[in-house]
Amino acid sequence: MMLSGIRVLDLTRLLPGPFATQWLAAMGAEVIRVEPPTGGDWLREMPPLVEGVGAWFAAVNRGKKSVAIDLKQPEGRELFLRLVRSADVLVEGFRPGVMARLGFAPEFLLNQQPRLVYASLTGYGANSRWRERAGHDLNYLALAGFLGLNGPREGPPIPPAVPVADFGGAMALLIAVLAGLFHRERTGRGIILDASIFEVVVTWMQPFWRAYRAGLPAAREGMPLNGALPCYRVYVTADGGAMALAALEPAFWQAFCEAVGRPEWIPRAFDPALIPEVAALFQSRTRQEWEALRETIDACLEPVLEPAEAIRSLADLAPAFQDERPSLPFTVDGQRLAAMGPPPRLGEHTLEILQGLGLEPAYLKNLARQGIIRVDGV
Repeated sequence: MMLSGIRVLDLTRLLPGPFATQWLAAMGAEVIRVEPPTGGDWLREMPPLVEGVGAWFAAVNRGKKSVAIDLKQPEGRELFLRLVRSADVLVEGFRPGVMARLGFAPEFLLNQQPRLVYASLTGYGANSRWRERAGHDLNYLALAGFLGLNGPREGPPIPPAVPVADFGGAMALLIAVLAGLFHRERTGRGIILDASIFEVVVTWMQPFWRAYRAGLPAAREGMPLNGALPCYRVYVTADGGAMALAALEPAFWQAFCEAVGRPEWIPRAFDPALIPEVAALFQSRTRQEWEALRETIDACLEPVLEPAEAIRSLADLAPAFQDERPSLPFTVDGQRLAAMGPPPRLGEHTLEILQGLGLEPAYLKNLARQGIIRVDGV
């Protein structure tokens, strides 16, 4: 495995950080979740529950281990430092300054483990004037201008069902960690990294702002990729379904126009005035009829699947993702990587990991009786 032998300490919670570290686990890293002895990650208890575990938690924590330590206790802090000295990567998702207040400032930890790749996932960035401001996916999308462009022209913006800012932040964090490991291999030294969820969304919006400054208005249903063009739009069908037409290239648009018997539309791919005519055409056939047509042409025409339909389609479109294994969307030498095993119970691996650092079982069980660590995983 590509990251075999790499030990990652995961102090993140909720979705973004665990999503990123699960990719590291799928690549072969040993990912150890470090959680408080009571409660742990809030997603553990968030419904819906599957076999007593939150489904969201299970989806982003497979193949990991869990060590439960109270970092606010002196003995707990010393145990954590032992863990850090054994680690290659530390990932945390606290607000800037929290780790320092706990006595674990990044610079201090790199002094303890000079080869450590220390990666923070923050909302607005470690150096932002909003560095300590609370935020969630919807806030970042709102402030970056993303949310203001989402939804129909009439009515308020619509929050996306998928937390795209969170997952985008996870990908930025993952890229930063992998680059940090590469830096370490070249220099022998660790590094301090910060990935900002808000700034990720800002980078996505930059092409739109550049176009805006060049004279293209940024508006809901008013830009090339959100409904302004007849060749790139979602259309309602006769039975209330929907089809996604993405025939941006001339060849695809021509194929569509010829297939529906409208060759006169070919020069009007970018003419917004044509939209009502195309919409009327789509409303003259059911989604099933349009799906039958799309099988005969190469025109970037696909049905808009409801979630249940999309899940059923995985067997044909993406078989590696049809079961519970969190597979990665790429292969290595033709092989699919996935984070194997169930999500860890809280503190399930505390004894295993800490005994591996040379600590005596009797000492650890005494700490467990004091509530400084949790060892039974229940």
